[in-house]
Amino acid sequence: MMIRFKSIDIFRGICMGWMFLGHLLEWWIRPEYAYVTNFAHVILDSVGASGFIFISGVSIALSYQNRIYKIEVLKEFTKSRVRNSYLLRALFLLFIALIYNLSIALTINDLSYIWSWFVLLTASISLLIAWPLLKLPKYIRIGIGVSIWILNQFLFGFLVTYNGQVNIFGFFFNLFYNKPHLDPILTFFPFFLFGTVIGDLISNLKFDDSELSRKKTIRNIKKYTILGPILIVIGVFLWFPDFLVRSSLSWSIYSLGIQLTLLMILFIFEILFGKNVKKNYKFLFYFSYYSFTVYLTHSLLYFLFLKQLDYVSIWFAILITFLMFGMLLRIIYRHWKEKFSLKIQLGRMSSFLADKLEMRRKDIKN
Repeated sequence: MMIRFKSIDIFRGICMGWMFLGHLLEWWIRPEYAYVTNFAHVILDSVGASGFIFISGVSIALSYQNRIYKIEVLKEFTKSRVRNSYLLRALFLLFIALIYNLSIALTINDLSYIWSWFVLLTASISLLIAWPLLKLPKYIRIGIGVSIWILNQFLFGFLVTYNGQVNIFGFFFNLFYNKPHLDPILTFFPFFLFGTVIGDLISNLKFDDSELSRKKTIRNIKKYTILGPILIVIGVFLWFPDFLVRSSLSWSIYSLGIQLTLLMILFIFEILFGKNVKKNYKFLFYFSYYSFTVYLTHSLLYFLFLKQLDYVSIWFAILITFLMFGMLLRIIYRHWKEKFSLKIQLGRMSSFLADKLEMRRKDIKN
């Protein structure tokens, strides 16, 4: 049975919490106070969309390893069933992402937003193209991710000059970078890929109460923890101060370092104090458990105080809204649990259809 790591829930909850707060800040603050939004993004954006994509890669790798175990050891699944379930879930998420984008496009009367790199579209495309890469050795996935980041710097500089032009290069700019201030795939997919590497590494960690096991696990985690600060330093000093510019190579390296460091620290705390954090992390757990649901529904708050609040009142409004939203999620979890989790329902739908396809394949074969 797959272990549910509190560390991953806390990390994802932090990412969703920041995206929630960051969007409200951007939507509600008056234009003359836009510098507040910019400052907040500079400080916290490393654990926003990029962190969410990163931890999604971690979760997918853990889920994939769990299913491989069920194929090779327990003989419960077949490879075709696992593949179909994975791809169906990615396609379902892609469909939802396009519907979400369409609703945004119609709301602001700009159809170019139908194909724009909001995080749901980035996550769904990352899922699709990551499938054949999950079987590759970890060092090859790391190499692919680094290569994409380097290529991205040159490709964007070349294609941006064709933005708005009706030619093949203009098409590729819109394909890869439409609304580049969002979460374009070539910048953010490597976060997903690096997340799968970390997921593979921690899939071997065994969490139990024995002192020997805790010490051994901490030793293993420390190896990965050291890498985080190294990446932070490289990101900061590589073409300083570009690490403050979202989507730059320096920012990407710096953000990955922040994410690695935070996740490994959370793992160490989970090992040492796992029993004591059960209640304290629940609030973030709700934002993690209902992550896709939160992302879709929080957009309904867009018009509530649209461009109306100053740099003081907005913090009270955001804090109250955040707490009320969290309490609502808590009530939903207590009464309906997984029924309101889009992530879980997508998994169930994809598993159900994958089972049907597997049964049909066997019937045809017989």
